[in-house]
Amino acid sequence: MQIAVIEFARHVCGLAGAHSTEFDENTPHPVISLLDAQQRVIAKGGTMRLGNSECQLQPGSSAFVAYGKEIIQERHRHRYEFNGAYREQMEQKGLVISGVYRGQNLVEIVELKDHPWYLACQFHPEFKSKPNKPHPLFYAFTQAVLSHAQNNKSQE
Repeated sequence: MQIAVIEFARHVCGLAGAHSTEFDENTPHPVISLLDAQQRVIAKGGTMRLGNSECQLQPGSSAFVAYGKEIIQERHRHRYEFNGAYREQMEQKGLVISGVYRGQNLVEIVELKDHPWYLACQFHPEFKSKPNKPHPLFYAFTQAVLSHAQNNKSQE
């Protein structure tokens, strides 16, 4: 999700130099940054957001359709987050915030409304995916790919 947000900030919102403070501490637009609570932490070991977090999905979003429910639990292992100071600006330009960690109002999933499948998440869906039971987002992605391929083939 972090790279998708950086790309959207740069090329849709026009925020030249937008980046994550993980990659560029001096970025003029830190669209991805440490949580405020992490800013003064010197010894980083064991301080990142770990484990399951509850996420509320926006009804009608691609994420909601993929899961088939409004509240999900997903696993995390990171300390950098979507910078809420840019949320309104990005939403006005068309970024859909479709999943939010209710405990701290943190962005978990972003997507584009009128795109066959532009969805990015902050958590790790691979932690909950198995060969015989793919994660809902992986399954929905492959279905979107198949649908797109079938539509293109029928137009030939």
